[in-house]
Amino acid sequence: MNSRGAAMASIGEFDPLNSTVPATKIEITVSCRNLLDVDTFSRSAPVVVLYVQGIGTKEWREFGRTEVIDNTLSPDFVRKFVLDFFFEEKQNLRFDVGIPGKKCGNIIFTAEELSNCRDIATMQLCANKLDKKDFFGKSDPFLVFYRSNEDGTFTICHKTEVVKNTLNPVWQSFTIPVRALCNGDYDRTVKVDVYDWDRDGSHDFIGEFTTSYRELSRGQSQFNVYEVLNPKKKGRKKKYVNSGTVTLLSFKVESEYTFVDFIRGGTQLNYTLAIDFTASNGNPSQPTSLHYMNPYQLNMYAMALKAVGEIVQDYDSDKLFPAYGFGAKLPPDGKISHVFPLNSDCENANCVGIEGVLEAYYDCLRKVQLYGPTNFAPVINQVAQCAGEVTDGSQYFVLLIITDGVISDMEQTREAVVTAASLPMSIIIVGVGPAEFDAMEELDGDEVRVSSRGRFAERDIVQFVPFRDYIDRSGNQVLSMARLAKDVLAEIPDQLLSFMKSSSIEPRPALNPSPTPQINVHL
Repeated sequence: MNSRGAAMASIGEFDPLNSTVPATKIEITVSCRNLLDVDTFSRSAPVVVLYVQGIGTKEWREFGRTEVIDNTLSPDFVRKFVLDFFFEEKQNLRFDVGIPGKKCGNIIFTAEELSNCRDIATMQLCANKLDKKDFFGKSDPFLVFYRSNEDGTFTICHKTEVVKNTLNPVWQSFTIPVRALCNGDYDRTVKVDVYDWDRDGSHDFIGEFTTSYRELSRGQSQFNVYEVLNPKKKGRKKKYVNSGTVTLLSFKVESEYTFVDFIRGGTQLNYTLAIDFTASNGNPSQPTSLHYMNPYQLNMYAMALKAVGEIVQDYDSDKLFPAYGFGAKLPPDGKISHVFPLNSDCENANCVGIEGVLEAYYDCLRKVQLYGPTNFAPVINQVAQCAGEVTDGSQYFVLLIITDGVISDMEQTREAVVTAASLPMSIIIVGVGPAEFDAMEELDGDEVRVSSRGRFAERDIVQFVPFRDYIDRSGNQVLSMARLAKDVLAEIPDQLLSFMKSSSIEPRPALNPSPTPQINVHL
């Protein structure tokens, strides 16, 4: 498929309204060839972005992106796109790479249905006496793993790190889903290429060997010492033996549990809300205020807490939600508080259901004086204290903070996040209004893990989104809320699983071993 900046593809279109049919998972692997070079002093560093087209609105929304590969015009991307496929529907996909409207090269897609295998393999390898490829030093070797396809081709599934200046490298152990390695077929061929890394991207081929999941699963043994062979050298040199050997040092397999496994086993999501009552929101009696109490429609604060809460409450059996405010002066003495219960009950901040939270929020707006500053640390620490008391996997805490401005206590907030990252807890921050939220991105550790006083967060537990990115142009509040909820909650399952895994917690037996529950998704 020629790429003119964007490539279009279609695998069916799925309308999620009230769907109860389990989707088939399709893994899409992307490669490019002969891309347009847009850099002056080196080759380009391409990345492919996948967009999916929404139902009804036909708007394109980013689904994910590959890794960036430096100095190459013909990249083979390791990071995959995994989508739900429905035979009876049409899904339009757009892949962006290069300059829109300009012929930029070729983009190649490989799609395969994923098996239901949920095992995870962890392995470590080393090599001995690899060929020397660098003129002034030894080689800088790395491994590239490929799984074979039914048509005899190979799909890249993993790259190791580069070990510099050695012919006897020991690579770090790595973890890979078994379905990525062999898609559940234990005898499927796995090809491994050995390369010498070069800065300009023209990596030198050292050699290759083949194996299978079944062979690797034998662990360290005489069967898992592989000769690295270079077919060209073997054809030219009669006395050629090999280009070194690669040895499997360790191999183990663990089951990969899902979010649903823990929910079925009784894990409860405890949802806590924290609302910004600082003066920068404006007078709630004025239409310009973000807290404006409009009798005819929800303000942005109410929309955000309702959108997220109505989904999370289905995972909380008692439907009781602690709800707090911060940054206001409280009656009767006007004392500033950075964590106060919306229901004015200091002994029990729980509200009954999301409607109870909304009622307490509106009532609180009539009683308190909006003030400041915008401090996050007190409410994070409040929830972290509760999470620290229940670390056996039976409960997981989700804190939703809705705010309009810049954090005043960033240093204390970073420290609170680092502490909370070791607990069964996630933090969602929704920014409302027109303010710049650059500082919030620092807490959302997708790129760089949050740190404080030399300590790094054990997990990425913060998800930040500006609400304005989800506002429907036609003014449809229901659609705006659905879009917001989808994105802010998307990381919760993985964050819960990361805590359970780091704490070596397995799901308990299902409380009700009934057939798979049907899940209705409303958009």
